[in-house]
Amino acid sequence: MRILGIDPGYAIMGYGVIEKNGQSVVPVDFGVVETDKSLPFPDRLEKLYLGTRQLCELYHPDMAAFEELFFYHNITTAISVGSGRGVSILGVQQCGIPMYEFTPMEIKQSVCGNGHADKKQVQQMIRVLLGLKTEPKPDDAADALAAALCLAFHAGPAQEEYRIK
Repeated sequence: MRILGIDPGYAIMGYGVIEKNGQSVVPVDFGVVETDKSLPFPDRLEKLYLGTRQLCELYHPDMAAFEELFFYHNITTAISVGSGRGVSILGVQQCGIPMYEFTPMEIKQSVCGNGHADKKQVQQMIRVLLGLKTEPKPDDAADALAAALCLAFHAGPAQEEYRIK
């Protein structure tokens, strides 16, 4: 089973692709899709959408996991990140891939055993769980891998409660 994890954003969208075979989970790829702040906002959203579609077409994931948005103090930032998340969801939807979402706390709990783990702890656990030589960077890519792992750990009937409907 191949899983695409996405850490939504509009400046940087993290992605991580893993392969789960029984109890074994291995990394396939991870990185980020970045948008230039000098571009108009609609062009940035288009780049995120096309980047998401390209990831789906390149890796053919069976499922996708998204990190839910958390509370923002700045409403403008929240709307922008929400827009980036929306076009990423649309890209995955148009590829016909089932989608699931988890809160940051659920992802950290699943990967680190602590829902309040910091970014460094998440990166260290991702390195260990996936047998990477170094910690995945940037944070956005590590968060996307963590979302993918969270879905891999929830595989089975229980995962339906996390499905984006």
